[in-house]
Amino acid sequence: MRNFKVILQYEGTRYQGWQRQDSTKNTIQGKLETILEKMTGADFVQVNGSGRTDAGVHALGQAASFKIETEMAPQEIMCYMNRYLPEDIKVLDICEMPERFHGRLNAKKKTYVYRIWNSPLPCVFERRYVYELKEKLDVQAMEQAAALLVGKHDFKAFTSTKKSKKSTVRTIESITIEKRENELVLTYKGDGFLYHMVRILTGTLIEAGLHERDAHSVKTLLDKGTREQSGPLVPAKGLCLVSVEY
Repeated sequence: MRNFKVILQYEGTRYQGWQRQDSTKNTIQGKLETILEKMTGADFVQVNGSGRTDAGVHALGQAASFKIETEMAPQEIMCYMNRYLPEDIKVLDICEMPERFHGRLNAKKKTYVYRIWNSPLPCVFERRYVYELKEKLDVQAMEQAAALLVGKHDFKAFTSTKKSKKSTVRTIESITIEKRENELVLTYKGDGFLYHMVRILTGTLIEAGLHERDAHSVKTLLDKGTREQSGPLVPAKGLCLVSVEY
C-alpha cells in the first residue's frame, strides 16, 4: 500500500462541502474517492483532507492524503484523476509520502482568505467568490478588533459546534485586511480553525467595521463570550482555503 499527498483546487459553489455524505454523492471527498476506486478497482479508498470545507467554500490549495495499491507513477495518477474529475475540481500536485503521513493529522498551519465586495454596485463577474456588502466598512476599526484576536485563545464563541469534548483553543498567527478598490480581502493564518470559525470571525469584524460593535468587545468574547454574542455567520461563497503547511 502506497501513501500519496495531493494538492487540490476546487470551486465549491455546487458542492455540499468536502465531507462524504450518505445522503448525496455531491461532495469533494466523494468525487475523489469514487475516481480512485475506479482507478484501482478497490471497494473503498479513503481520502483524508486537511480539513472539512463547508458547502460553497472554495479552495486554491487544499491538501489531502490517501493510500492505494498501484504500480502507477504519481504523475500518471494525477493525469488519471484530472481526466475524470469535473472541471471545477482539479489536482495541482501529487507526491508519494511516508506510510504514517496523514493529510489532516499532520497539518501544522492553514491560510484562509475571505473576500468582501464593499460597494453599492454589484459584482457581476466575481459574484460566486465574494460576499457583497453595500454599507461602507471602517477598515481601521476592523483592524483594531482583528489585532485582539491574534494569538492563542479559546475560540468557543466563534464556532457553530454546540458541545464538544475537543479543545476549542487555537492559535491565530495573523489577520490582515487589504483594501483593493471596492474589495476587502481578509487573510487568516493559524494552526487550525474550528467549524465555521473563519466565517464567524469575519462576521464579528464586519460588525466592528459597521460600528455595530465596539472593536474592543472581541476581548470580552474571547474571555467569557458565547456564540450568541459573537457576529453572524457570513456566506460561504466568500471563503477560500488558500494553503496548508506541514
